[in-house]
Amino acid sequence: MTAMEGDDPLSGLAPLLRVRPHLDDVCRFGGSWAAPHSPEPTRQAYFHIVTRGQAVLRRPEGDPLQIAAGDILLLPRGDAHTLHSAGPLPQARLPVAVQHRHDLRFKTTVGAEPDVELICGRLHFEAAPQNLIVTALPDLVVLSVGAQPLATRFEPLLVGIREELSDGRAGAVAVAENLASALFMMMLRAHFETAAPAEGLLRLLGQPVTARAVLAMVRDPVRDWTLDELAALSAASRASLVRAFRKAAGIAPLEFLTDLRLGLARHRLRAGTVPLEVLAAEVGYQSAAALSRAFLRKYGIRPGHVRQAEHAADPG
Repeated sequence: MTAMEGDDPLSGLAPLLRVRPHLDDVCRFGGSWAAPHSPEPTRQAYFHIVTRGQAVLRRPEGDPLQIAAGDILLLPRGDAHTLHSAGPLPQARLPVAVQHRHDLRFKTTVGAEPDVELICGRLHFEAAPQNLIVTALPDLVVLSVGAQPLATRFEPLLVGIREELSDGRAGAVAVAENLASALFMMMLRAHFETAAPAEGLLRLLGQPVTARAVLAMVRDPVRDWTLDELAALSAASRASLVRAFRKAAGIAPLEFLTDLRLGLARHRLRAGTVPLEVLAAEVGYQSAAALSRAFLRKYGIRPGHVRQAEHAADPG
């Protein structure tokens, strides 16, 4: 029995959830402080693990978010944001001392006893940018580990990561990153189990007849798939495959393929400066004009406007 033929729908999702965390900073802050983050240049995801105290997450769009010990934050697209001390964004900020140890930066405010601890880094989706998960996730995912029953599953990993980085033993960063890899796999699983992502992605992967077709399209979104080919892969008739897709996700198989391609195009537009003609070919369209028309129908905006807005939002 293959993974996607089992009863666990996340077995089919697992190949798409491959992540590699890179730990950057251990921050121990007190008093008035702020830590701004520019857009991540390669569009890797930013993450922050709050292991002590309280802070505020502020993004260009949306209301400030209060965060506290036990919260795990993931910004899948590497968007700009600022973390700062509780209350309004401080104008006067304490200086920060930086020490390097085992490829990590240890940042500490000068002149105030630390009351907040954060572990920060970047998460690489190993199949990105050809990765359905990145396009399926919202701009921000927050998991509060303090809420039961999550605490019993996540807390040992959080404790392990913190202890490894605090002890400074040989191989500590490697061990912590392996623990973080498991942590974020579980975090993504928890998100997909409780949210309704990607128009029924989890439901599509939860049944063999649709899972085979979905994984085939995800692995090769450029291919000019036909309904006959997808039905043959799924060992189903064309009508049965369409019914299964509509029941699970409310769309037909080739509509799913269009959404997948356009989602990947949107991700690429935000991640780089590849010419539109090249991008169109990379996501399965014969011309930039064809991609632009499909993009406008789906999102109500031209691809070029997405790129212009992204560059305008980049303070660098």
